[in-house]
Amino acid sequence: MEFALTLLKWFRENGRDLPWRQTHDPYAIWLSEIILQQTQVKQGWEYWERFINRWPTVEALAEANEDEVLREWQGLGYYSRARNLHVAARQITALGHFPNTIEEIKKLKGVGDYTAAAIGSIAFGLPAAVVDGNVYRVLARHFGIDTPINTTEGKKAFTTLAQALLPTKEASAYNQAIMDFGAMQCTPQSPKCDRCPLMESCEAVRQNSVAQLPVKLKKLKVRERHLIYIYTRCGDEVAIHRRGPGDIWQGLWEPLLIDNAPSGALLIRKNVKHVLTHQIIYADFYLLETSEKPALPPDYIWIKEKDIDNYALPRLIEILLSKL
Repeated sequence: MEFALTLLKWFRENGRDLPWRQTHDPYAIWLSEIILQQTQVKQGWEYWERFINRWPTVEALAEANEDEVLREWQGLGYYSRARNLHVAARQITALGHFPNTIEEIKKLKGVGDYTAAAIGSIAFGLPAAVVDGNVYRVLARHFGIDTPINTTEGKKAFTTLAQALLPTKEASAYNQAIMDFGAMQCTPQSPKCDRCPLMESCEAVRQNSVAQLPVKLKKLKVRERHLIYIYTRCGDEVAIHRRGPGDIWQGLWEPLLIDNAPSGALLIRKNVKHVLTHQIIYADFYLLETSEKPALPPDYIWIKEKDIDNYALPRLIEILLSKL
């Protein structure tokens, strides 16, 4: 109980003033949680405002088409979030109201345990504890837990502890408090231990193990790929196609992608490095100007070059196009 009370007091004095905290509208709260998955608040804030201004209700978002949603999301990465957001908006609209139980919220596309707990507690006051990277870090350090957080045992242990610590009548404030505390006070690097209100009871401080916690097993194997793009221009038109399912950038548009550069193509950039979570991309970028449209696979389309900004592009393609 003392742990929760200390966090709540700290939150009242130090919590971040964020626009989605000024409302109980579940749409605004849900939108913020989806955007902030894998995204820092500073960057996500701009996108949240962009979406709210363009689609102020979930019904408005549901009526948009996927291309419009992906275009607004452009530059934020992890595009499956945008596609899931759009599908979930249509789920909510079909339901007739925003789901208000943890079980129903979890049925929304792209919503897992953490997001459901965040939405449920903040929008509806449901007594569900959030467990994300910030929570893992705060709990692991304060209670001196060295069970790896990315194991079944670790996830179960931290989820159980988080729920036990939750003050059920103040679930919203507490969940926001522990997330802010991890983001601002008990940070991954250089945490402010000397000015921490939990310092006296923190096991990691007592054992001098702050830098070692939380423990995470290294399982990720990064794959390297080499892509060759041919920006094919004929008059005032260029050729692009939409990437299909089962790979990175699903649903986004890109120039001609081939195995070998054709003769006559002008090399613009070579070995441009682009780092993703599970992959490192090295891309060569060529310009091919032609007086006649070449034969291309059937999924490629020709568009006016001036209209290319109307199509949602991967960040890498934006970078390459800026070099033309």
